[in-house]
Amino acid sequence: MTTTEKAVPEDLVVDFDIYDQTLAQPVDNVQARVAELAAKGPVVYSTAHGGHWIVTHYKEIHEVFRDPETFSSYPNNLVTGPGGMGKFIPIELDPPEHTGYRLAMQPLFSPNRMKALADQIRLHTNELIDGFAGKGEAEFISEFAHELPTRVFLALMDWPLEDAAVFTEATDTVLMGKPGLSEEENQQAQVAAGFEMFGYFHKMVQERRENPGDDITSTLIHTEVELEDGKRLLTDEELYRMFFLLLIAGLHTTQGALAWSIIHLSKNPEQRQALLDDDALLPSTVEEILRFEAPVTPGRCATRDVELGGVQIKKGDQLILTLCSANRDAEEFDNPGELILDRHPNRHLSFGAGPHRCLGSHLARIELTIALEELHRRIPDYSLIAEDPPVLHASQVRGCMRLPIRFTPTA
Repeated sequence: MTTTEKAVPEDLVVDFDIYDQTLAQPVDNVQARVAELAAKGPVVYSTAHGGHWIVTHYKEIHEVFRDPETFSSYPNNLVTGPGGMGKFIPIELDPPEHTGYRLAMQPLFSPNRMKALADQIRLHTNELIDGFAGKGEAEFISEFAHELPTRVFLALMDWPLEDAAVFTEATDTVLMGKPGLSEEENQQAQVAAGFEMFGYFHKMVQERRENPGDDITSTLIHTEVELEDGKRLLTDEELYRMFFLLLIAGLHTTQGALAWSIIHLSKNPEQRQALLDDDALLPSTVEEILRFEAPVTPGRCATRDVELGGVQIKKGDQLILTLCSANRDAEEFDNPGELILDRHPNRHLSFGAGPHRCLGSHLARIELTIALEELHRRIPDYSLIAEDPPVLHASQVRGCMRLPIRFTPTA
């Protein structure tokens, strides 16, 4: 038992592990277990991974998000990622160091950029649906939910669409390893997959450095940015870490949101019919799916001794923030356990808050809205397959790895 744990009231000590796969299989039990933690208090202490705090209530999580001086965003993960990758930029940097990098990335998500990407997203969405619409069945993740955000990432960066296959297996391996491998073997596999992606980033940077164009990658490479050590160009390593974060952050969160949309709406046909009758509900439906599931559980580290939610946290203590419980906090939301398509207001924390609020939130909303619009136009009667249920996984980025569906074949 750690020194911190000894000082924690016994009723606040739990053995909850966000990486425990029994939380997700064979039945998804993450939300129920996290609700149990929230019922104990706004901050509880887990003995997993050497000991860490779990912040469960909306008010306290919002407080942590808005105080980066006290709660550093590094390390963001309880489980160490692939060795040699360094910090994710800018999510694992704190202000003022964080500020310059975030400003450098803003051109990626400008209004004009988002408007141009919307047409590409619709095109890619329909191309993917074309691949399975006539079959009457699909493995939704591999044939759509994983592939679409991968294509969108490539479009965002102005990289070749045919390179999407490079990231299919590598991203899954980096986040979760490979089934059946030992811990050591998985670490090796994660490192190999991470460096495979870095190798691709290196190729793209060198190409655009030698032959710059008007694409966004060339702009990032050749534009000086104001950083703590002065105004300068970004280094190759800084660019690789930024690209890595953009890929990982945008891919699996979108994949999960798409999967949960299909799961929830297939189980609630009256809500699906409401969407079919009035697609003006789509934007608020996207917000509500994001609130209801909230797949990301970010991490923080205390930079000083501090009281949070009535408990004493010591300098150096690690925390995780269960956004899924914050988004179901009855102090902030009416009927929080009910998915309400036209919920308003909906001040969920799925995109975070404060200086680290998700820079790509607008893109995510556009992508999810267009995808759901086209899916409901093309295969409106989709259903889950009872004998082949979804395969979900638990981690700090919860998600769905496999989701077979059936529907009436269409042209």
